[in-house]
Amino acid sequence: MGDKHLLKSRLCLCLIILAHLQHATAEEPTLQTRGENEKQSDETLLQSDETLEHHQRVKRGWVWNQFFVLEEYTGSEPLYVGKLHSDMDRGDGSIKYILSGEGAGTMFTIDDNTGDIHATQRLDREVKAQYILRAQALQRRTGMPLEPESEFIVKIQDINDNEPQFLDGPYTASVPEMSVIGTSVLQLTATDADDPTYGNSARVVYSILHGQPYFSVEPRTGIIRVTLPNMDREAKEHYEVIIQAKDMAGQLGGLAGTTTVNITLSDVNDNPPKFAQKLYQMSVPESSPVGSIVGRVRAKDLDEGINAEMRYTIIDGDGRDTFDISTDPTNQVGIITIRKPLDFEGKKSYTLKVEGANTQLDHRFLRMGPFSDVTIIHISVEDVDEPPQFDSKFYYVEVPEDVAIGTIFQTVSAKDLDVSNNSVRYSIERNSDPGRYFYIDITSGALMTARPLDREEVSWHNITVMAMEMNNPTQIESVSVTVKVIDVNDNPPELAKYYEAFVCENTKAGQLIQTVTAVDLDDPLGGQHFYYSLAPEAANNPNFTLRDNQDNTAWIVTRRGGFSQKEWSIYYLPILISDGEQPVHSSTSTLTIRVCSCDTEGNVMSCTAEAYTLPVSLSRGALIAILACIFVLLVMILLILSLRSQRKKPYLTDAEENVHENIVRYDDEGGGEQDTEAFDIAAMWNPRESQVVKFRQDMVPEIESLSRYVPQNYMGDSNVHGYVLAKLYEADVDPCAPPYDSLQTYAYEGEGSVADSLSSLQSVTTNTDHDYDYLSDWGPRFKKLSDMYGVSEMDNALW
Repeated sequence: MGDKHLLKSRLCLCLIILAHLQHATAEEPTLQTRGENEKQSDETLLQSDETLEHHQRVKRGWVWNQFFVLEEYTGSEPLYVGKLHSDMDRGDGSIKYILSGEGAGTMFTIDDNTGDIHATQRLDREVKAQYILRAQALQRRTGMPLEPESEFIVKIQDINDNEPQFLDGPYTASVPEMSVIGTSVLQLTATDADDPTYGNSARVVYSILHGQPYFSVEPRTGIIRVTLPNMDREAKEHYEVIIQAKDMAGQLGGLAGTTTVNITLSDVNDNPPKFAQKLYQMSVPESSPVGSIVGRVRAKDLDEGINAEMRYTIIDGDGRDTFDISTDPTNQVGIITIRKPLDFEGKKSYTLKVEGANTQLDHRFLRMGPFSDVTIIHISVEDVDEPPQFDSKFYYVEVPEDVAIGTIFQTVSAKDLDVSNNSVRYSIERNSDPGRYFYIDITSGALMTARPLDREEVSWHNITVMAMEMNNPTQIESVSVTVKVIDVNDNPPELAKYYEAFVCENTKAGQLIQTVTAVDLDDPLGGQHFYYSLAPEAANNPNFTLRDNQDNTAWIVTRRGGFSQKEWSIYYLPILISDGEQPVHSSTSTLTIRVCSCDTEGNVMSCTAEAYTLPVSLSRGALIAILACIFVLLVMILLILSLRSQRKKPYLTDAEENVHENIVRYDDEGGGEQDTEAFDIAAMWNPRESQVVKFRQDMVPEIESLSRYVPQNYMGDSNVHGYVLAKLYEADVDPCAPPYDSLQTYAYEGEGSVADSLSSLQSVTTNTDHDYDYLSDWGPRFKKLSDMYGVSEMDNALW
């Protein structure tokens, strides 16, 4: 029975193969699957033999394993794939074949009677290369499976239906300019979706369609190479190359794909820099500060990037110490700046020799150098009206604090260095000298004292002196003058504080009752040294004595014992203190000594206070008497003030009081230099004559001339300022000085003056309006008055 069953299975297999051969004759695409099906059929026979030998395995009646179908079938009828047949099929339709798996029912169908499998849709191997299906034979009437379900594969066989593709295109690449022939640029790879294991469908060959003679491509590798030497980026930078990839090994009928490769020549340093001009002209004002930009130069380089980076240097010229040059990294420009201050009066022009050189050199192209260039720059300095310049950046001077008013202690000097050499006027910046201690001569720059200096009040003065051009007041320069006030011994020493000593009634002779110390506002170089002694009137004091300890302290010691509060409760001891500097200064201070009751150990128990206290309460009558005295004193003070004000009030008529509120009237008026009665002008020019006071004959002066108080050694021919300053200071500090002029000196302005007398004192004699048009004829000094009081042509036209 086994041999008979085996023979029957092989007969069915032959029938299936024969059916395939017949269908292959009708359907050309199935011819490629024949050999593979026969091989699989032999394997099926062997499996059947093993089934017979091993009765444990289930008998399988299927004759099939896998099928092959060509892709892209374009026929109108469904494509025959293969046939399934079971050995139990008698051909009477009792067996039903069913199909399941990938694409079953949609892409693949089966005839449930015959087992024929057809493809109903167009297959594409590049989409899916194979399908796994399952088949089973069922009893049609009962639906029961006759055999176990089995699996088979339908493979899609490739045809050349896909052209090569450059998936990453278009491409960009770069290659250095001046590259040698054969330099690799880029390697391309084209992808063909066809089966590379079957035929030449996926065998690709490369060729160049556009880009010759500059570049070429290797057919098999797709490497693009340079084929033209000495390609210059500065002549042409960008190239477009078209590459073709063709399958079927490039044979006729193969499919092809193309891509574009944009190749850029990268720069190399093969061009030296060049200045556009061999000579540049520049100018700069002399007032330009250090660091200012004078101008720019550029050496043009056809290269780019780091190959065009420049370094500019000044290699020669008389201005290499006065100017600097640096490189602007953004545009490779040489920036010329000022290194030192310029002075038109010192040097009017400079010449620079500037070199521009590449910083990055390529040794392969040094033969094309030199990679540097040189140019000449001529810089002219423009004259600017500059402020005056002091001969020193600052001044330091030491002045003794006892210097007389008007003493010249320093002379500052400034000069206009411009060609015009204008005159210079000096002044003190008042915010720097709020106390008005100093005065400066407007023309000579001589600094002098205007007030007494006191080191103990202000030891340092920092004043600012300004120099201004007379013809251009906007040109002002300032300088700092530091004045150190040198100490002189002008303050006497005095006790450090108020001392009040106590002496016990039971004190014995020679007992120390108080230690005193002194202070001195002066600060001598050798330090303070004080000398103590009793005042001459107390030198023979029988009660107390003073012992100088020679260490700036002194002891007060009793000379006797047995003091008694009843006899004498308070003693006043005058102490004389002197310093050790020249000139010697001394002062007398009083030490108050109280007599107190003490215990046996010397502790104070009680002291009399009659000398320091008043009665706790006063009677009503005493208080009324005190208030009455205070009231009388107030009345007397008010009466005195009233009498003084009436005595100094000028006697004016009502008509004179209404002249004009802006007119200042004086009780005494001088007549200029011709008035010899008001003040002897010779006293100002001859200090010796100032001792003889000549009084005005027509009035009695209230204050005598103060010229005799001015030190004579400061009244030279050129130091009238000192005399005036001394007078001004004495008038300022004198609380009793009248509010009108006491020093009556006048500059004569009558005969010989174009303006005649400018006094307005006689202007009240007439009621007619004055004509001030003549002020415009007196020159620029009277222009301000002319503008204020003159009548313009426009005013005449209106009125």
